[in-house]
Amino acid sequence: MRIVSLLPSTTEIISALGKQNQLVGRSHECDFPNGISSLPACTESKFNADGNSYEIDQRIKALLQEGLSIYRVDENQLADLDPDIIVTQDHCEVCAASVDDVKQAVRNRLGKEVKIISVSPTNLFEVVDSIRTIADAIGARKEAEKLTAQMKSELKGIQEAVTNFYHPEVLALEWMDPLMAAGNWIPELIQLAGGYPVGAQSGQHSPSLGWQKVQKMDPPIITITPCGYSIEQTLSEISILTGRKGWDQLSAVKNKQVFVMDGNHFFNRPGPRLVDSTQILAEILHPAKFRNGNNHSGWINLYKHQFQQDIL
Repeated sequence: MRIVSLLPSTTEIISALGKQNQLVGRSHECDFPNGISSLPACTESKFNADGNSYEIDQRIKALLQEGLSIYRVDENQLADLDPDIIVTQDHCEVCAASVDDVKQAVRNRLGKEVKIISVSPTNLFEVVDSIRTIADAIGARKEAEKLTAQMKSELKGIQEAVTNFYHPEVLALEWMDPLMAAGNWIPELIQLAGGYPVGAQSGQHSPSLGWQKVQKMDPPIITITPCGYSIEQTLSEISILTGRKGWDQLSAVKNKQVFVMDGNHFFNRPGPRLVDSTQILAEILHPAKFRNGNNHSGWINLYKHQFQQDIL
């Protein structure tokens, strides 16, 4: 079986199901697990991804307002790879090539029947369901049951460990300019990790936030996970937030409870590593229980990091 995956999360799912050796192509953003980056990329971005949050947001909006897709499917590459199955999504125009673009590419260049699998999870239940959908298509149902059972067990373990703990309010930011709260599966992860999400609801798209609303909420904990950004990328633009009038007066800032998390790898991809995401949040929210000197590498405390940088 020859599989092309056009979304980082589906590439991770296929690999976790033990079918990485059947992948012959990927999206330009697929970079996990090891070895994936060596596969030929079948998509590319139509916009310049360099620049700050505001500039990227404006370029994406300009394309969408014109009714254009923001990704290009490489039809020649697809034809060369001659896949049996293509896995993509129809959840978010900004996340990956649309299913319509994929179907058009198949019609244009592939002279055979190609199965197109599209998933669109918006919450944890649908993430698990998408794993099963993909597994059914690639002949990995038994592996899917094992994988989803393991995910559920690990998530349940974290949830049970914080059952009797105080659940602080947490504002998770998914974009810095304009401000957006993290929706979809993120509120559920916060709840599982022993927090109370504010600013967005589970299963719904990430909403825009006014700065005055953030100030009014004044959450005790703020996490920052811009979509597609690594920790380093977020830090390079953090002044967009820290330079706002009133930032220093927020409770989370005064108490040094602002955290930068690796959104690209651990929060924006609805796949097996959402277990890691929940572990990260648990370490942030309940350090006495979950920090043991060997913390997850997917997060930093913004102010402790800055202090370390200052004394180097």
